[in-house]
Amino acid sequence: MATASVAVVADLGESFGNYTIGDDEALLGLVTASNIACGFHAGDPRVIDQTVAECVRRGIELGAHPGYPDLVGFGRRLIEASEEEIRTDVLYQIGALDAFARVHGGIISHVAPHGRMGSIAQTDAKHARAITDAIAAYNPSYIVICQNGLLAEESRKRDLQVGYVFLADRGYGADGMPVARSHPGGLLHDPQEIGSRVVQVVTEGTVVTVDGETVPLGHDADVVLLHGDHPQVLANGTALRAALDAAGIRATGLQEVLADKRAAVAAQ
Repeated sequence: MATASVAVVADLGESFGNYTIGDDEALLGLVTASNIACGFHAGDPRVIDQTVAECVRRGIELGAHPGYPDLVGFGRRLIEASEEEIRTDVLYQIGALDAFARVHGGIISHVAPHGRMGSIAQTDAKHARAITDAIAAYNPSYIVICQNGLLAEESRKRDLQVGYVFLADRGYGADGMPVARSHPGGLLHDPQEIGSRVVQVVTEGTVVTVDGETVPLGHDADVVLLHGDHPQVLANGTALRAALDAAGIRATGLQEVLADKRAAVAAQ
């Protein structure tokens, strides 16, 4: 499961109007790819425009970060919706981001469902089908960023590439999946621990759980994610990049990471 490259991504553009969330300017110097809010859980046309423009200028891969229409709850609450509503909401958001990408000369590389929508799609077939139907219909070259589960399975059914993600600043359980933010140890606060843990995940495929047990992650780490609203995101990102450099792991775009993986499989 070891790999010489990994994408470093952060959730960006999650401010709205006069409200600023996260330090995007600092994060842009640390990431190789972006998950950009599309206006439903966060983001507005001005924020999206500025975020896309800056990512394109810096050569950072663009990713759509669609979520529930839930500005009040920041997309972290379950919204009861039909499969058709989920599909069209995701399609709407991808199209919105793509408009700004085209204007600024960029191309979307991936889609990473946000918050509760993304987490429930790992186990709920309705969500997994709706999200992947929208992506496949709009552009089947887009990579789906997710973890093991139904979203990955439905992506593969539609011949969509999957980029497996590891949440760098979140605690994991014995099942190799993140625990709730409210769980003791659910949110990590030690930048050095975050860096060393990511190196372990990328090189060994294992993670130390919130109970101190070492377990297999269950999938490759193609992408490591920093949450832009984490209070220590700059320190976490700086330590993460330093740890990757020290371990000889190349931080690059997701497209290149998956190309490296395909080349390694072909060479076997």
